[in-house]
Amino acid sequence: MGQKIIRFSDLTGTHVENDDDLVRIVVREHPDLEDGPVEIEALSSELTAVEELALDLVTIELHHPDADEPETVVLEAEAFNRLASAAPMAEVLRSAKKVARTIPSQPTPAGAKERVNYASLEHAGRPHKGRITDAEKQLVQQHLDEINERLTAEGVRTIDLSNAEHVARYGLESLAQERGAALG
Repeated sequence: MGQKIIRFSDLTGTHVENDDDLVRIVVREHPDLEDGPVEIEALSSELTAVEELALDLVTIELHHPDADEPETVVLEAEAFNRLASAAPMAEVLRSAKKVARTIPSQPTPAGAKERVNYASLEHAGRPHKGRITDAEKQLVQQHLDEINERLTAEGVRTIDLSNAEHVARYGLESLAQERGAALG
């Protein structure tokens, strides 16, 4: 007995006759994405207009002297280029000082909010709305002291092993018991 796999486009629900016509699409950023990149499939014929619809975007960071964090702004390249009046933008960019790369970033779609990755040591444990992912819980469980030092330095509340809500939120029951924290 054999099996037949029937495939459909995730975009239109159209039946896929030939797997060679199928294109794998990785969606890295979208306002509705909650837990990182996802993968979908579509027929190549459904994507012919994608390159025509693509925008030339520029992602910039505004480092205001009175702000703790830079503001990330995404705008069309043409609009950004018009900001340069002393020389063409290409010339301004060629003569500009290089910045050390930290983390390669993908452009954020216009109007989208920059998402904070709480499943990283840089942000884990910060108070936030929404659910605590397993990855964030694991980081907090493994690096609680280091995270609390960072939170203290940032002037943010720390994760308290005597706080039942914190213990439950981050799955710290065994660590609280191990350290003898009195839950209140």
